[in-house]
Amino acid sequence: MIKDDKRIRIIIGHYGSGKTEFSINYVMKMREELAGNIAIADLDIVNVYFRTREKRDILESKGIKTIYSSVQAAAVDVPAVSAEVIAPIQDKSYNYVMDVGGDFIGAKIVGRFSHLLKENEYDMFCVVNANRQETATVEGIIKHIEQIEKSAKCKVTGLINNTHLIRETTVEDVLKGQELVKEVSKIKNIPIKYVACIEKVIKDIPKDIEGEIFPIKMYMREDWM
Repeated sequence: MIKDDKRIRIIIGHYGSGKTEFSINYVMKMREELAGNIAIADLDIVNVYFRTREKRDILESKGIKTIYSSVQAAAVDVPAVSAEVIAPIQDKSYNYVMDVGGDFIGAKIVGRFSHLLKENEYDMFCVVNANRQETATVEGIIKHIEQIEKSAKCKVTGLINNTHLIRETTVEDVLKGQELVKEVSKIKNIPIKYVACIEKVIKDIPKDIEGEIFPIKMYMREDWM
């Protein structure tokens, strides 16, 4: 459950994993379930599209502090990060989500702040989409995790199966991804925290699946996308 996760949640995942969509759904659920200060930081300095900052108005209307690049433009690809990023790390009144860029290069931004992250105060969750070429095998997922851990100077503490084909996702997609993530979990000794999927397939997901079933709403993609 969200309340059982560490105060600082770092969300990583390869391009096309649905990392940002998960991050927004996650922080919205935090707002529903947790009192007090909540913040999300868009730390994606690599990919110019599908960034958390695009949904700033929605997030802030729910009382979620939204932090992003110090360059005030949604689609400007400038590797600048606001100094505000540090504040919710140090201010323990905040529950905090950090949405990090999609590979080991993007993860370097976390390495800049890693000295401020105490082991018992953060979780780093890896979002996996087994329908993406780079994370379609156990070996590919493990390579991705290890590269990011090295750059971020933090350890992955939980896995998220988010295997999808956007609105065309089937229960078979989810279960295919679950088998891969289970194998990674065994090899790396990292628990499966969540099984994320669009709401229409939830009824067909086995109730005894490893990990908490996490419904996903489409915030990042308009109806025509």
